[in-house]
Amino acid sequence: MLQVNNLSIQFNGYYLFDNVSFIIRPTDKIGLIGRNGTGKSTLFKIIAGLQEPEKGTVSKPNDYRIGYLPQEMDIQSSMSVFDETKSALTEIQELEKLVDALTIEIAEYSNHQSVEYIKKIEKLSAANERLKILGAFSIDAEIEKVLLGLGFSQHDMQRPLSSFSGGWQMRVELAKILLTKPNCMLLDEPTNHLDIDSVQWLEEFLSGYYGAIVIISHDKSFLDNITNRTFELSRGILIDLDLKFSDFLEARKKQREEQIAAAKAQQKQIAETERFIERFRSKATLASRVQSKIKSLEKMEVIEIEEEDNATLDIRFPEPTRSSRLIVEAKNLTKKYGEKIVLENVNFVLERGEKVAFVGRNGEGKTTFSKILANTESYEGELIFGNNLCAGYYAQHRSMMLDENATVFEIVDSAATGEMRTKVRSLLGAFLFSGDSVYKKVKVLSGGEKSRLALAKLLLEPINFLILDEPTNHLDMLAKDILKSALMNYSGSLIIVSHDRDFLKDLTQKTYHFANKSIKEYLGSIDDYLLKIKVDNLKEIERKTILTQNSTNIQTQTQLDRIRKKELQRQENKLKKLIADCEHQIILLEEQISEIEQLFSDPDFFSNKELSIEKRNQYNNFREQLNQKYAEWEELESKLMNL
Repeated sequence: MLQVNNLSIQFNGYYLFDNVSFIIRPTDKIGLIGRNGTGKSTLFKIIAGLQEPEKGTVSKPNDYRIGYLPQEMDIQSSMSVFDETKSALTEIQELEKLVDALTIEIAEYSNHQSVEYIKKIEKLSAANERLKILGAFSIDAEIEKVLLGLGFSQHDMQRPLSSFSGGWQMRVELAKILLTKPNCMLLDEPTNHLDIDSVQWLEEFLSGYYGAIVIISHDKSFLDNITNRTFELSRGILIDLDLKFSDFLEARKKQREEQIAAAKAQQKQIAETERFIERFRSKATLASRVQSKIKSLEKMEVIEIEEEDNATLDIRFPEPTRSSRLIVEAKNLTKKYGEKIVLENVNFVLERGEKVAFVGRNGEGKTTFSKILANTESYEGELIFGNNLCAGYYAQHRSMMLDENATVFEIVDSAATGEMRTKVRSLLGAFLFSGDSVYKKVKVLSGGEKSRLALAKLLLEPINFLILDEPTNHLDMLAKDILKSALMNYSGSLIIVSHDRDFLKDLTQKTYHFANKSIKEYLGSIDDYLLKIKVDNLKEIERKTILTQNSTNIQTQTQLDRIRKKELQRQENKLKKLIADCEHQIILLEEQISEIEQLFSDPDFFSNKELSIEKRNQYNNFREQLNQKYAEWEELESKLMNL
């Protein structure tokens, strides 16, 4: 159990939080929410021991382990993805060395009743138990399972980590934490670098995790599906309720309503008391009663209504010129990077007023296709644009197009027209630029700040064809709500690439899933899409996509399907038999290992040195065979999944 006591820290002369206290119980799943800048990430750093508070303490047992995932890291590694992930499992390596050393030491003892001997036996037993918990005997298979769940392919495992983008490198850091199985995970925006399928896999993993988890996230669906407790940092205080995010918001709303009602009743009572005092102050016969009223007022603790941190802003895109009915049409479009084919013979049509979502695994072409439709990327095939188009494209690189020498205020003020000229400050505040920060030059802003500024500017432009690539990555919940409200009222055509299901909810009317160099259209909202595919991870999506491909020649395709199905069934039966045989051998090996472990726990066993060495060699041999069988089982399962 981890305990935080009276933490306080200041930033720029004001308290981020003051006298914050709470306990993290062993199996808590906590969502930490609050506007950007309220101190959430700072609180994580203090709990993780990376930053000292001005006052207060963080208490935890000596063997309590914390896994901390920051939003960004500067990762320098020459190892492969697999080896870099495995390098984090130092506890397993140390425990295995300890088990080997203890086994040798125990074998040399002659006095099996001594305190030291019994302590070493207990230590050996505890080390073996911990190795079981960490899954040490099948760790390679577990590493692959986690990396595949986070979106890596089998081919990616041996690629150098340095060849991947920062977002993919952060996935490896997340995999390290998931595999080391700490007592408490601190995850700061873990879904920022994930696609929608990996987010669903991570949800399932975290929901079943045995330890404590604290998550900073602006993804409402993600929090609702995992957490059972919510912390809110607001105006220097922490509110703690044993409720998931949505229920927390309802409870906070009800609390505030009750607080307002109580404050009104109290103010009415105060006013009536003051009138009584003023009216009868000079009456000698009522002097004692007047004094009693005065004393009651002095003792009264005034109910203060908690300030709300939920400023709202109604932003609407300027009305654009009317476009033609056809916005854009792609015919047999193909995109290659050298020999690598990203998209092949893709057909796509977008009409005036349509709002569509692009989803699917990262690397399947969503961003590439968005760039092509924004006319910023080359392609093969035919691309037809409608008339009177005024296009706007938002992606991370768009922030690089801002004038480096202009201030934040100047960037937005120059784009504002009409009524919005009076709301420039409010708009900047909603996108987390307040006070003197609006006079910062663009060249000194962080990457996230530049992205938010580019998005705020885009809201002020008269656009009738809008393409947004992951627009919510650097936004808090309020800014996301403002952007979503603007997009809901947007009259133009919209393409949005996003993994945020709550943001997409009720916003789009079509969903396009990208996989295997092609796209598949699903009518309806993102919820309809998720319901139709009925999957929890990318493997199932890819398998379903393959099995449901259509053919122009139905009769021929049906015959081919029958032949293919028969062959697949034969292969499937063969693989299932091999898997069953492998599982049987795994069970036998585990039983043999368990029998030897029982011998190890017997103090008298080590009196026979030759036998103990023989059994130790057998034990190591069985463990090696078991690891090989787990690897064989994983390979067979992978082949079966690919069918």
